[in-house]
Amino acid sequence: MKRILTKINATIVIMLIILNSIAITKVKAIEPSSSNIYNGIDVSNYQGSIDYARVRSAGIEVVYIKATEGQTITDAYLRQNYENARANGLRIGFYHFVRARNNAQAVAEAEYFANAISGMTADCRLVMDFEVFGNLTNEEVNEISFTFLRRVEEITGKEMVVYSNTYSARTVFSQELANQYPLWVAEYGVNEPQNNGKWNIWIGFQYTDRGVVDGINGYVDRDRFTEQIFLSSTEPINPGNNGNGNSGNEGNGNNGSDDGNGENSGNNNYITYTVRRGDTLSELALRYGTTVNEIVGINGIVNPNLIYTGEQLLIPTKNNTSNSGNNNNNNENYVVRKGDTLSKIALKYGTTINAIARLNGIRNPNLIYVGQILQIPNTSNNTITSTINYTIQRGDTLSEIASTYGTTVNVLANLNGIRNPNRIYAGNIIKVPITTRVISNTNVEHDCGHCIYTVQRGDTLSEIAEMYGAIVNEIAELNQIENPNMIYVGQKLRI
Repeated sequence: MKRILTKINATIVIMLIILNSIAITKVKAIEPSSSNIYNGIDVSNYQGSIDYARVRSAGIEVVYIKATEGQTITDAYLRQNYENARANGLRIGFYHFVRARNNAQAVAEAEYFANAISGMTADCRLVMDFEVFGNLTNEEVNEISFTFLRRVEEITGKEMVVYSNTYSARTVFSQELANQYPLWVAEYGVNEPQNNGKWNIWIGFQYTDRGVVDGINGYVDRDRFTEQIFLSSTEPINPGNNGNGNSGNEGNGNNGSDDGNGENSGNNNYITYTVRRGDTLSELALRYGTTVNEIVGINGIVNPNLIYTGEQLLIPTKNNTSNSGNNNNNNENYVVRKGDTLSKIALKYGTTINAIARLNGIRNPNLIYVGQILQIPNTSNNTITSTINYTIQRGDTLSEIASTYGTTVNVLANLNGIRNPNRIYAGNIIKVPITTRVISNTNVEHDCGHCIYTVQRGDTLSEIAEMYGAIVNEIAELNQIENPNMIYVGQKLRI
């Protein structure tokens, strides 16, 4: 019995030591990016009229001003806050409250934000304030964030910062986002913001929403900022002189007027369509002479069977799809899709990154966004259109087949004399048009009727198949590739 008590006592002592060590271990905080700290506030219409002379005398050095929210709201005090803060020598920044639920809306919001602050001078990075996510997945939140951030950077030429509370920084935003954009973090009741597992430094720290500053009636958000919050260039914001030459709402249709059918058409490139009850992507694709794949790619839709009433979608018009549509210079139009890079697009069309960048006035080749329309230089490329026989499988629909092969339901129906596109039968054989691009570049040879393609660094079999209008399995079988995920640089493939 005595031995048992001794063992129990020893166990209790060990547990107490462990618990005590846990209790006194402090969660590691993230550090400011520099030692020089600037006192700041962020304001909106909630603060009403502000006496900035008194604010400056109270020791405030930086003021962030709410500019816009969503696609339609400009803060009522934007101009007044800007002019009075500047007149009193405060350093100024602007933020936008994001409401977007897809990439098309993110582009529209970025352009709305840029237009609202056009002609004003910012001393501090422009801010994305994205904190209400609704039913969005983390993947969708990050996709929208990248689209918004890159579009604002592209059309203003100004650097960006992400505003987030510690919880969202830890659980929602991605490491990829943290690697590319600095953090303005919000966490109340602490002396230092806690570790979020993504960002290890902050350039802004909002430490209370109940600050009291002379010159402001009521509470105001209080902040600390480091030197990295300031812009490298403080030239006035002029959206028309940056990016790819598109300014304002060009391309998103938001300068147009709703025709009563959910459409908002601002130009001939594409329209913004508001989803109505009963709509499906296949019906929209059929109506506008495009494909489900086009709509899915432009809008970053994860599940083509899930669209929502009230959701806004970018719809390419008949004169503008990623595979067709020429401008007056015989250059081809391409709509940027999720996962695209300029290098992939250049490879696909047998041109160069520099040629695309130069033609579209792109200053930073790493900054393109989903839904952006690029002109592709006209090269010596030709396309050959032919048909293949497809055996309808159980569960197939004409819209799915059209989507798979980059065509439309209308084309399939007309080609095969199908009167009712909703009635097709397993076992029937239909003709499907395919377009093969004949590419002239140094990586391609020809032999016995085949293209011989030399695999480049970063290539995948699916990208090569898409480039040539081929099917992955066919290329794999022709080249006796057992694992389509394993190809190597320098390998020669028959296409």
